[in-house]
Amino acid sequence: MNVNQSAPPVPPFGQNQPIYPGYHQSSYGGQPGPAAPVTPYGAYNGPVPGYQQAPPQGVPRAPPSSGAPPASAAQVPCGQTTYGQFGQGDIQNGPSSTAQMQRVPGSQQFGPPLAPVVSQPAVLQPYGPPPTSTQVTAQLAGMQISGAVAQAPPPSGLGYGPPTSLASASGNFPNSGPYGSYPQSQAPPLSQAQGHPGVQPPLRSAPPLASSFTSPASGGPRMPSVTGPLPPGQGFGSLPVNQANHVSSPPAHALPPGTQMTGPPVPPPPPMHSPQQPGYQLQQNGSFGPARGPQPNYESPYPGAPTFGSQPGPPQPLPPKRLDPDAIPSPIQVIEDDRNNRGSEPFVTGVRGQVPPLVTTNFLVKDQGNASPRYIRCTSYNIPCTSDMAKQAQVPLAAVIKPLARLPPEEASPYVVDHGESGPLRCNRCKAYMCPLMTFIEGGRRFQCSFCSCINDVPPQYFQHLDHTGKRVDAYDRPELSLGSYEFLATVDYCKNNKFPSPPAFIFMIDVSYNAIRTGLVRLLCEELKSLLDYLPREGGAEESAIRVGFVTYNKVLHFYNVKSSLAQPQMMVVSDVADMFVPLLDGFLVNVSESRAVITSLLDQIPEMFADTRETETVFAPVIQAGMEALKAAECAGKLFLFHTSLPIAEAPGKLKNRDDRKLINTDKEKTLFQPQTGTYQTLAKECVAQGCCVDLFLFPNQYVDVATLSVVPQLTGGSVYKYACFQVENDQERFLSDLRRDVQKVVGFDAVMRVRTSTGIRAVDFFGAFYMSNTTDVELAGLDGDKTVTVEFKHDDRLNEESGALLQCALLYTSCAGQRRLRIHNLALNCCTQLADLYRNCETDTLINYMAKFAYRAVLSSPVKTVRDTLITQCAQILACYRKNCASPSSAGQLILPECMKLLPVYLNCVLKSDVLQPGAEVTTDDRAYVRQLVSSMDVAETNVFFYPRLLPLTKSPLDSTTEPPAVRASEERLSSGDIYLLENGLNLFVWVGASVQQGVVQSLFNVPSFSQITSGLSVLPVLDNPLSKKVRGLIDSLRAQRMRYMKLIVVKQEDKLEMLFKHFLVEDKSLSGGASYVDFLCHMHKEIRQLLS
Repeated sequence: MNVNQSAPPVPPFGQNQPIYPGYHQSSYGGQPGPAAPVTPYGAYNGPVPGYQQAPPQGVPRAPPSSGAPPASAAQVPCGQTTYGQFGQGDIQNGPSSTAQMQRVPGSQQFGPPLAPVVSQPAVLQPYGPPPTSTQVTAQLAGMQISGAVAQAPPPSGLGYGPPTSLASASGNFPNSGPYGSYPQSQAPPLSQAQGHPGVQPPLRSAPPLASSFTSPASGGPRMPSVTGPLPPGQGFGSLPVNQANHVSSPPAHALPPGTQMTGPPVPPPPPMHSPQQPGYQLQQNGSFGPARGPQPNYESPYPGAPTFGSQPGPPQPLPPKRLDPDAIPSPIQVIEDDRNNRGSEPFVTGVRGQVPPLVTTNFLVKDQGNASPRYIRCTSYNIPCTSDMAKQAQVPLAAVIKPLARLPPEEASPYVVDHGESGPLRCNRCKAYMCPLMTFIEGGRRFQCSFCSCINDVPPQYFQHLDHTGKRVDAYDRPELSLGSYEFLATVDYCKNNKFPSPPAFIFMIDVSYNAIRTGLVRLLCEELKSLLDYLPREGGAEESAIRVGFVTYNKVLHFYNVKSSLAQPQMMVVSDVADMFVPLLDGFLVNVSESRAVITSLLDQIPEMFADTRETETVFAPVIQAGMEALKAAECAGKLFLFHTSLPIAEAPGKLKNRDDRKLINTDKEKTLFQPQTGTYQTLAKECVAQGCCVDLFLFPNQYVDVATLSVVPQLTGGSVYKYACFQVENDQERFLSDLRRDVQKVVGFDAVMRVRTSTGIRAVDFFGAFYMSNTTDVELAGLDGDKTVTVEFKHDDRLNEESGALLQCALLYTSCAGQRRLRIHNLALNCCTQLADLYRNCETDTLINYMAKFAYRAVLSSPVKTVRDTLITQCAQILACYRKNCASPSSAGQLILPECMKLLPVYLNCVLKSDVLQPGAEVTTDDRAYVRQLVSSMDVAETNVFFYPRLLPLTKSPLDSTTEPPAVRASEERLSSGDIYLLENGLNLFVWVGASVQQGVVQSLFNVPSFSQITSGLSVLPVLDNPLSKKVRGLIDSLRAQRMRYMKLIVVKQEDKLEMLFKHFLVEDKSLSGGASYVDFLCHMHKEIRQLLS
């Protein structure tokens, strides 16, 4: 989704609203809206049973059907939106228009367990409802959390704060969207899991338990004993969480043998025996569980209900209830726990198969023989020994590799090793490079390759004796024998045509058509280049950059400039034959900046004036790239083209395009054509560019459709980048564009690169994702590679692996540095292998898994309908979790959703991918936006996809003003927003400051320099610089967030209840989206249903 166009000329959200001229927003501002959007999961499209108005007391309700919602469901009272939970002034937990909504209180957090039991799964009470609510309709019963045993209620202080401070996550329930209800076949019988027939009878037939027991001998009324297994498909009715990956029976001291605790941790309904007895009473979801005393943060027992030990009172009507969002795994809590547990100690890479801290944790790395997780992250650090086991688990085995990743200043860059003319030492058979994983034998005269087991002779000049452990005595003096990452200087054998390369060149190619001149782009760019050319990338301590530069301008024809230092004025040469492109000059086109400084400055002053009166609106595109590549070829060097382009290239020339934008293709089998290039011209051109080492970075400034899917082919295949500034206006977008340009020109790049990933026997690299070209099945070719780009590699088994030797990866990147030096960068990583599925699930990394799955899906949309791609992702996720449930989890009710500890965030993150603009676009998302995001994600690293799919939401007024740390994040849901606060939201590309309508005037004055909320300018893109602690803190926070991200995030200030708020809410990914994407709670219910279907 592009939010960086300016708000006034083009509304950022294209759905029409009465209060925002030109919009038709369904159900907005009191207009009756159309039926709910077509949703991805048919079975979940009906009304929500638990959310309907309660029927009259004592009347049993029919099981829900899966039919469409009633016609009235989509209509909303005046002023209430369907895309939001509550308007300003609504009672957050109060009655909504057509459904009585009841919010469930905060419950136990996913924090450190109360009483860790290493070998046993925890069986915690599920997270239950408040005193006035009733059973979860979603049938998710009995949460399980890894590593904890439920012995005592959590101490007060655990949990998420006052239970009444939150509101519903799914908006207005009658039209609650994609997963509203289970189909008829799945509806639990009322007597068992459907806990709300309008009245709660004091004694009711109970569901059969997994094992039999009897009620206590004395005390309250006897409870009927129950025996026999649970009927298939019947659950106890509550909800997830995660479980230790290793399994044994539940601890004896926690609960009687053979029983599962499934009752909610709330004061129960009228009891059937005295509380002192160890029996089980009927819980409010119709299942059994031990009686629990009052919980922290909970109120007294049900209003009107007797306390423990008394007789049941009159039946009370119970309002409907929904699943408690606090009871399901929280990304914020997981991130916070990892920071607390793993952020203080350095991550030492010496041990094989260690799972690193999360990407959201700041930690130092000490390289002791395996590559830093900044260079390589894996989906699992423990690989199944056999392909059958891998197929059973369905966990993709992949590595996300970032060969030139930038390191924090506290960590040393890889050492450069120079072996002279002999070059680096390699295995004779598989060509793996010398690394710490190799084994020296026969007193050091030979070494055995750990990748292919071949025994090789050690050259005399490399010989060294071994110590008593069999290690070379010089191991710690040689980076290649002691470190996971290092570089070799390459010999002439590693160079093209067996000669050392020349330093690379940068060519700036500027569109000077009417659009580019009119917006002020050309003047701005030329002014910036005068100073930017002083900051070209340079090697180590070099005084100036070795990179040469050249300049081209173009519209329907191309203009080359001679800026030779001996000239008094630059000379222009025009090439109008764009069908047969050639470079009209060699000498004087590519020059050293410091030598030709005066001529270059003169040229940059003249270009805006020269074309100031142009009326030429048509442009060419392919010939421009062709010209740049031919210039690099003539100069016999690699390099980069910086293209600044504004419109669809419709002028007669190779690569001419037509406008083929057609929103009617969305959700049809032809939708994939929108992502495919229009013509094969650009693939052919890209192939030639890669062969020459010509990388292309494209800066787009479109006012309308420019076919990003086609124009981005060459940048994508050459390892370049695409930047897009829709409806560019100098005053609004200059800071963002210039910041991106400076970073792009200054970043260190490896040119003319080839990367190969070698593996030890048993697995091999089979698939690659990213911005590169492949002419064979093993070599990843990159005309350019920078420190932001990753290459994702998938592995498959081709033989059985050995637990003892593990699995080894070696990534070797051959590239030309900015100074023209040919180098090899090597990264090594050793992983464990396992014969137990539990070990696989215990060593997975969800963030990397999601990175891989998003890239897999985003590539699949080129060849498959989007709906098929979405279904494939859901099926794979369900299979991963069902395999865990079947093979690793302890036996429990089918109504429980059990998630592995390492994967408990897989459903929430996968739902974010499914709801993303590429896979489920809203009406306001353009075809170009989708193509842009698709190519951008293909080479993102794990940290970037993490925040891109699950944005960070930071409250700005909660933490102390003198605090230097970032405020703790909150979950990305509207119900976490308080109208008395200000929040900052970022996802790596966009940055919002959301201002609540009830924010204190003093805060508004300190931050915006206006006296009241109503006077804040909505859509403001820069905060005023004010001399007060709050202003300094917020601006400092924004600067630090921008510094962490690869693109400059443009700020947008959004006021509560403002038209721009819709755009902001698009990023609250735990809520239901306007385009039909499910809320987190609903998706979890859907995943549970999918898992149960697989298991049955």
